[in-house]
Amino acid sequence: MKTVADILRNKGAQVTHVIGPDATVLEAISLMADKGVGALVVTEGEKVVGIVSERDYARKVVLMERSSYNTAVSEIMTSNVITVTPEFHHQSCMELMTEKRLRHLPVLQQGRLIGLISIGDLVKEIMSAQQAQINQLEQYIRGE
Repeated sequence: MKTVADILRNKGAQVTHVIGPDATVLEAISLMADKGVGALVVTEGEKVVGIVSERDYARKVVLMERSSYNTAVSEIMTSNVITVTPEFHHQSCMELMTEKRLRHLPVLQQGRLIGLISIGDLVKEIMSAQQAQINQLEQYIRGE
């Protein structure tokens, strides 16, 4: 069974898209759009203090008729961030994300942010594992 460390090794472990809690929501949404991502880890220095997503924007800015120009990221971010470590198995992450209705999991090692995995990363990993198993079974049936 693959671990988060394996997934990060394949996709790249660097988290290059983070934002501070004092940034405006407009800055966060602009960065997400520019980088083609659906969420940003919110950091103060090296410390993870939250996560902000497109879902947060839709529910806490648009629906509440706030202005993205003068609303701070800290006002809409999820501050009780659920994280995983590199040792977590991909199946455990999938269960956690399904149960908690999450789309992104920051990866911490000794309290330091080392990566971010998405539901898409996990689905890709599961599909790859299933295809490998299908290939093995086909080879077995053919007697190879």
